[in-house]
Amino acid sequence: MVTSETRLRPPHHSVDRRAIGWWTANTLLAVGVPVLALVALGAVIAPARFWLLAPAGLIAVAGLPVALALPRWWFRVHRWEVTDEAVYTRTGFFWQEWRVAPLSRIQTVDTRRGPLEQRFGLATLVVTTASTKGAVTIPGLDRDTAEDLAERLTATTQATPGDAT
Repeated sequence: MVTSETRLRPPHHSVDRRAIGWWTANTLLAVGVPVLALVALGAVIAPARFWLLAPAGLIAVAGLPVALALPRWWFRVHRWEVTDEAVYTRTGFFWQEWRVAPLSRIQTVDTRRGPLEQRFGLATLVVTTASTKGAVTIPGLDRDTAEDLAERLTATTQATPGDAT
């Protein structure tokens, strides 16, 4: 009996470089909103000013380096690949996660673009399968690349035999 074994190489493609700015903006918003809320409350509630401004300062001091460093790190470790057999991604450095969606198991292919993604000209490709682990997502793609991949995967999966369940 002859068996054909397909080996997946490590994903080659990185996300678009603009993803660094998108992730930085997201992280700055996550840090900035509580800081601004605490500062506003500290300006209005004089007796609690210290107890409001101190955490605001701590969050800002800790959050700024995180907002500047993590997006660059994420850019280095997020990889993706689309082959004739599967869509797969790799994320993480210390705790790496590989997600693989065989083309025969793909149910839907979508692109998602939030307001910040639109501002940066990016999109997230969402490949849904019947997996309990959820969809395989590729964030930080150029908008046109994501749309082209969605079209290509839709056409390919329609022509691929299998029940996608």
